[in-house]
Amino acid sequence: MSLIGETQSPDDLIKDGTDASFIADVIEASKETPVIVDFWATWCGPCRQLGPSIEKNVLAAKGKVKLVKIDIDQNPQFAGQLRVQSIPAVFAFVGGRPVDGFMGALPDSQVKQFVDRIAGQAPANATDELLAMAKESLDIGDVGGAAQAYAQVLQGEPDNVKAIGGLARCYLAGGDAERAAEVAAMAPEGAKDADLDSVRAALALAEEGPNEVGEFEQRLARDAGDHEARFEIAKALAARGAWGEAVDHLLTIIERERDWNEDAARKQLLTIFEAAGAGSDITRAGRRRLSSILFS
Repeated sequence: MSLIGETQSPDDLIKDGTDASFIADVIEASKETPVIVDFWATWCGPCRQLGPSIEKNVLAAKGKVKLVKIDIDQNPQFAGQLRVQSIPAVFAFVGGRPVDGFMGALPDSQVKQFVDRIAGQAPANATDELLAMAKESLDIGDVGGAAQAYAQVLQGEPDNVKAIGGLARCYLAGGDAERAAEVAAMAPEGAKDADLDSVRAALALAEEGPNEVGEFEQRLARDAGDHEARFEIAKALAARGAWGEAVDHLLTIIERERDWNEDAARKQLLTIFEAAGAGSDITRAGRRRLSSILFS
């Protein structure tokens, strides 16, 4: 299942703009990601000096800011509205309005400082709104919509742990465990997030299940007290996502022999709760039953 790409190409981050495309490329686009506008002309020597420096530093920001280059000879309208008196003239737009800028060629170190400063000015709450939208979509089963929203966050914030965990969940929900594992691996080392932990737990369960359970089913049919057979069946059920049935088997083991095999059943049960999520019906009901067993 292919949902959406997670990275942007240089063509997505740097483009030639026009007066006709200014509203879409700058005003509207800056409501999601800060946009730097470089007004230049072919005859302008300092423009040729500044341009490569801005492009290099925008690419180095890895999607946190975009660049639109506008030739004022061909597109004078918005340069006039912004009262550009000389070029190069650089303006930064955030949330649909200009917030910063400079005129003339600057040393590369100062260009980097400018780009880094603008890259840190994402429109207020844009990321939170996208994450909330993605979670809502995922909760109602709109996996594709959720994936697009999470991927949009990652375009601007490649290290956003919530978006990484959410996108990994989308791939897992779509049945693509391999892609889910690849996305989960994008998270910074030591990163913690409920969705990310859930995906990792589900992937661990999928890897642990035995390939064949026929022998264990036969053993359990002959002896309902065969905890090893019941445990292997529970692992197989968990591996294919039948968490509710797996929980039933594990709770049966705990009820009959609480500390069997060094608490193996309880540990497996907790992994399932983590995979299902703290707010899931499976986890809430399972924890109630576990508490009833442990404190009876």
